[in-house]
Amino acid sequence: MFSARDFEAAARDRLDPVHADFVAGGARDEITVRANEEAYTRLRLLPRVLRGRAVPDLDVTLFGGRARTPVLLSPTAFHRLVDPEGELATARAAAAAGAVMIASMASTVAVGEVAAAARAAAPGETVPLWFQLYLQPDPGITEALVRRAVDAGCTALVVTVDSPVLGASERNRRNGFHDLPAGLRCENLVDLRDGERGHVRQIEMSPEFSWDHITRLREITGLPILLKGVLHPEDARLAVRHGVAGLLVSNHGGRQLDTVPATLEVLPEIVAAVAGRIPVLLDGGIRRGTDAVKALALGARAVGIGRPVMWALAADGEKGVRRLLELLREEIEDALALCGAAALDELTPDLVRPAWSGRHFGGAGVGGAGVGGAVFGEAVLGGGAS
Repeated sequence: MFSARDFEAAARDRLDPVHADFVAGGARDEITVRANEEAYTRLRLLPRVLRGRAVPDLDVTLFGGRARTPVLLSPTAFHRLVDPEGELATARAAAAAGAVMIASMASTVAVGEVAAAARAAAPGETVPLWFQLYLQPDPGITEALVRRAVDAGCTALVVTVDSPVLGASERNRRNGFHDLPAGLRCENLVDLRDGERGHVRQIEMSPEFSWDHITRLREITGLPILLKGVLHPEDARLAVRHGVAGLLVSNHGGRQLDTVPATLEVLPEIVAAVAGRIPVLLDGGIRRGTDAVKALALGARAVGIGRPVMWALAADGEKGVRRLLELLREEIEDALALCGAAALDELTPDLVRPAWSGRHFGGAGVGGAGVGGAVFGEAVLGGGAS
């Protein structure tokens, strides 16, 4: 395997086509699925030279923990659907790479077992593991899930907020894929209440959730709370006012509301809205190290990958995920060196330009407005670039 994309073809040779469609698919016409990747092709890197730099440093500190790579594993459901070991294999690979893994609430392995597997793969190290949470209408169930995450040693909660209802996947509907095969279940949703021995609860989504629920969540846990799924800058400002610790700019991989913007397109606005008060992370469409470098230069502190992890796991289990993370690390190191940067904090907006769009470069002359200015904003958001 020589790139993240190589894993998909190998995975499709092994997977039931219905399960491959589950991994690949998105909502409705999948416009946003495609847009997430295409957004990176509309930006160019503008490197610096002769800066006398050593080997790039990829370490990143987030919420008191340290990771050896800015690539984190975004929450993805049902890993045992594509590999018998499922999330155990993924956790071991992430721990070996020193990468943050966000354990999905819809995991087919319980979060405590995921954490144990990660620790065993990196003895003596502090393994960065976060837990993804869907708020539940029953506050007692939400509290039980938070307790499980805390007991497992998770150090942050990633609350998915873009799912008041379940996104409509036409692939899953056409394939009749509505439930896990026999023998698999969402292990984090088992035995959540006394007297429910063996009972598996369903994830309940509700359009009634509000900022008050985030306030109540902060009252029951001291863990840092990140919101995953904020795309509007006003919501980013509200998040800061409600004491949120960070944002993961995400459109659910295009699996919720179709036709929303690519996450890269809204990243500069979100970064501007929070104005450095909390860290901003991003997922959606990252397939190359240069994709990650562009997002990091535009203000993301780290970037997440979802589908590539599932394809790599399906292709070659734990070894596949390890190889995927190695490839991305190599590509990021290479891109940093070629951009004249020695560390992640030396990736700045001036290293990124919109693609050529005719007589003017991104709507301005080559010596015109820099990245992050009005011209760049119009180009990235669709007003000036094709």
